[in-house]
Amino acid sequence: MSRGVLRVYLGAAPGVGKTVAMLSEGHRRRDRGTDVVIGVCESHGRAYTASLLEGLEEVPRRAVEHRGATLTELDVAAVVARRPQVVLVDELAHTNVPGSAHAKRWEDVEDILAAGIDVISTVNIQHLESLNDVVESITGVRQQETVPDDVVRGADQIELVDMSPQALRRRLAHGNVYAAERVDAALANYFREGNLTALRELSLLWLADRVEEGLDRYRTDRGITEPWPTRERVVVALTGDAEGRTLLRRAAQIASRGAGGELLAVYVTPPDGLVDARLEQLDELRRMTVELGGTFHTVKGEDIATALLDFARGVNARQIVIGASRRRRWQEVLSPGVGQKVVEGAGEIDVHLVTHELTRSVRAPWRFGPELGRRRTALGWALAVLGTAALTGLLHLTPGWHDLPLEVLLFLLLTVVTALVGGVWPAVAAAVLGSTTINWFFTPPVHTLTISDPQNLVALAVFLLVAVAVSSVVHVSERRAAAAREAQREAAALATSAESLLAERDQLPALLRQVVDFFGVGSAAVVRRPTVRDPWQVLASTATFDVGAVRDASVRAPVDDTTSLVLLGRVVSAQDRRLVSAFAERAGAILRRDELVRLADAGRALAKDNRARTALLAAVSHDLRTPLASIKAAASSLRQPDVVFGEADRADLLETIEESTDRLTGLVTNLLDMSRLQSGAVVPRTGPVLLDAAVATAAATLPEGSRVRLTADPAMPAALADPGLLDRVLANVLENALRHSTGEVVVALSATAERVLLRVVDRGVGVPEGAKEAIFAPFQRYGDAPRGTGVGLGLAVARGLVEAMGGTIGAEDTPGGGLTVVLELPRSHDDGEPAGGREPAGPGADRMGA
Repeated sequence: MSRGVLRVYLGAAPGVGKTVAMLSEGHRRRDRGTDVVIGVCESHGRAYTASLLEGLEEVPRRAVEHRGATLTELDVAAVVARRPQVVLVDELAHTNVPGSAHAKRWEDVEDILAAGIDVISTVNIQHLESLNDVVESITGVRQQETVPDDVVRGADQIELVDMSPQALRRRLAHGNVYAAERVDAALANYFREGNLTALRELSLLWLADRVEEGLDRYRTDRGITEPWPTRERVVVALTGDAEGRTLLRRAAQIASRGAGGELLAVYVTPPDGLVDARLEQLDELRRMTVELGGTFHTVKGEDIATALLDFARGVNARQIVIGASRRRRWQEVLSPGVGQKVVEGAGEIDVHLVTHELTRSVRAPWRFGPELGRRRTALGWALAVLGTAALTGLLHLTPGWHDLPLEVLLFLLLTVVTALVGGVWPAVAAAVLGSTTINWFFTPPVHTLTISDPQNLVALAVFLLVAVAVSSVVHVSERRAAAAREAQREAAALATSAESLLAERDQLPALLRQVVDFFGVGSAAVVRRPTVRDPWQVLASTATFDVGAVRDASVRAPVDDTTSLVLLGRVVSAQDRRLVSAFAERAGAILRRDELVRLADAGRALAKDNRARTALLAAVSHDLRTPLASIKAAASSLRQPDVVFGEADRADLLETIEESTDRLTGLVTNLLDMSRLQSGAVVPRTGPVLLDAAVATAAATLPEGSRVRLTADPAMPAALADPGLLDRVLANVLENALRHSTGEVVVALSATAERVLLRVVDRGVGVPEGAKEAIFAPFQRYGDAPRGTGVGLGLAVARGLVEAMGGTIGAEDTPGGGLTVVLELPRSHDDGEPAGGREPAGPGADRMGA
């Protein structure tokens, strides 16, 4: 059985018309004779959506009992049994009621597709898993219902339902999306024009990437290698030298000419992975690429031009930027350069040859690889000269033991040995000297440069060519072997360094000790100087480092623009300079990591302050309202001229004013303390507090406090808390539990070695798993239900105050139904008299009276 086809309507925000588009498509297919049914679709009270539901068969939904309520969900088994050609399933990211076969609706859709039935569904951009954090940073709202990107990306058809932010806000204002009482809040919060614009752009970019993937698959399946002019991609070829900065700036200018242009920097390495460029130079070019908004890529290839063209065609690039040649003109005549090869093989790709400050102005040294060292080079020259003389003398002493072919092979052997010792140039000299010696001493007529036999002339010419070729090959092989040994040494050093640093708590000093041991220098340090006029600041150093010697340091490798790795002592060899740069890069990574750790610590401190500030604002708007309302009501009653109150009534009203004023004074005092706490001016005045007495006091202030029942051990230890702040926490948590349940609320106390736990257990409707964290956010009430008079700030106030005292507060399910709020505070080990003294609570249950 073939799998069904999935079509998804993607929207940037609720109300853009995804459900309408889905239902309209269902009507069109039904009118064409297709068997279409509705699996699940909600009109949400929208008249036009409800009208589109008419005329389409709807498969009965499955009823699910959950916490005393009957809910309906998509009935996958009924849809499969009905076997329509197409089924409409709204809200792909929907979370199913607990107890369903699958947790998410998209999993139900997978079962329907597996049964060979086509599905048309809808989803908003904010529900995609990969964009959840991005959407939260834009809107400030964390989406609890998400769908994996792979599910939507794997859809056979994705259609964007688009609407301008202004048009969507007009729809909202006209009441076409939400009920009238929710319109103002929606327009002022989630549906702000900036939010909608950002979400719309996010939708377009996400869908553009999916379209790009489809285009790549289409070109690959049909073997299309020519670039198609869809998105402007500019590939810039880098060599790792200084001209790379010029090329990157020029390529960025070209890419920025059109909307959606992309910059891709490419560095081609040999297949063996050995990098000839300086590591710090490559890292600088990588950082510059990122700053210009591009991406840096490293690819391997035998031929630079071929690898560059293959990469450009692979990413469907239209333009290549390459630097003008630095080679001599006669070299270009003998062999084409990379630029010429790229131009010849580019085809439909435009190639920009950019001149730079190094174009033909710097004569690159004519070399075959890294130097072998002065000692080996001198030994090679000595072997070429003295070895030729010694071999010539030996052949003179043994005239009857050899003839011309053997003599040629012996001199060829000397040339190869010279190449192994001193490199190609001494080997070339040995080949020239050897051919001249053979001609003078061993080729008739001897002692002249004249050669009588043409075969001998050919033999000498072949000898010279073979000697030069073999010496070049031997030299290149030795150079590669030396580079490989050097790379292995560097890799082993860096791997050992990384492994040992993992166990170090303070990694920068440990790295400096490794540098001293590895390079054999006297001391090392990481120093910083913001400007040339500032003194050097030592960030980390070994014990014997002298900051006054920085200016005359033997080795100084840049870590960043203002920071350097400094080595004092012996001069480091040229081969080790790359490794010094690698250690400098590692020092930079450690500094950046330490900075990120500091920022994270500062962020946590700011988050804590923000929670305290939230608690402060919440308490102002939430807890001051009741006493103010009581004072105003009592005072207004007393001021009425047409009502005569008796002495008892007047006394009650005045008592109400007095009690409310006292309560207001206490709240203001606590708020002022919280304000100072949030600003860091004071800390909570924590001390031993008996929680059972604190619970009794808090319950007595609540209108329905008689429903609170306490269970505690008679030997319950005291908690470490601020009595005033704890009173506010308990009042808010108990008030929340009483409001959301009709029976008694149980407060259970327990203790561990270091913590004291207080559980407030209610038997209300409870809160789903995904919403437990949201109830502690300001202005959040479960389900946004319009019950009660609060504004959803009580638990937010409690969390801010508890965390200020060093505790934690969270929520969990009550076995059998309901919600349990768990409050943890540090346990007090002080033997002094606890605050809130009382007669110890007896075992079992004590009824709290108001």
